[in-house]
Amino acid sequence: MRRLIFLVAATLMVACTSPIASYYTSDGFIQGTSYHIVYKSKTDLSATILYQLHRFDTSLSAYIPESTISRVNNNLITETDDTLFLNCVRRALEISEITGGAMDITVSPLVNAWGFGFSKKERVSQQLIDSLKQFCGYQKLKIEGNCIVKSDPRVQLNANCLAQGQSVDFIAEMFERMGINDYMVEIGGEVRASGLNSSGNVWRIGIDRPIDDTTATLNRELQGIVALENKSLSTSGNYHKFFVENGVKYSHTINPATGYPVQSSLLSASIAGPDCITTDALATACMVLGTEAAAAMCDTLPDIEYYFIYSDSVGEFKTVFSKGFEAMILK
Repeated sequence: MRRLIFLVAATLMVACTSPIASYYTSDGFIQGTSYHIVYKSKTDLSATILYQLHRFDTSLSAYIPESTISRVNNNLITETDDTLFLNCVRRALEISEITGGAMDITVSPLVNAWGFGFSKKERVSQQLIDSLKQFCGYQKLKIEGNCIVKSDPRVQLNANCLAQGQSVDFIAEMFERMGINDYMVEIGGEVRASGLNSSGNVWRIGIDRPIDDTTATLNRELQGIVALENKSLSTSGNYHKFFVENGVKYSHTINPATGYPVQSSLLSASIAGPDCITTDALATACMVLGTEAAAAMCDTLPDIEYYFIYSDSVGEFKTVFSKGFEAMILK
């Protein structure tokens, strides 16, 4: 009897310490948006994921007064050992150079003025735009060691154009450090996938048709589905965040050069690449550049694929995409 009890106890110990890995799902709300994360693990990591996402927010959420980015914006600190924040700014400056300033982390005052940031929309005039542009521009920002150097103390940072992508990378890289290689991390529509899903297939990700819908749910239709194999995918568009004033549609994407919301026939830009911080930032830049200039830029970048949806002269949806992206599209 004692031998039987010992064998049962030993079996239970093995079961607790060496469980079979299975697929878990973690869903929630963070950064003003939803997240949906699926991963193959021996344990449920939902609490760990949520903790890490809140930790990320303490670095890069401008909605949190005590976050690193808020303290930098308010000139409370110039030096920080916050690697998440420093890495974000470094990558933002690199992509600003690549895109000729089409993606610019310093457009926060302009984004706020149009009501897409952290304050209510102002009465916008050319005079207001000109005054704000005096302290916007990525050239007014540098990193020297661990120090953030502004050429003007009024420079304000808004990392929304790449921070969600970075948060996806943050969770994906946590998984990889833990030896988890089958996962799909989606935060606010930014996605990174690795390995296989629970059916043993490459992860399948939908691309929305760019139908105007500020709820992001009512009129949702898929333009297509792609196989995402060990890649990141980001989509930027002008169909969810916008307002209409005097019959004119104003999208949330601000052109740093003009200070005004982008007016373009390009409706949606989907970018695939190795990491999500890059694809997120490039998708924003593409919306600013427009179809032809964006395609020309992406064609020069290694490991970057694109899929653009634009409106032709009679309002019909048209697409243009790279050969690499075409290979990802499921028929």
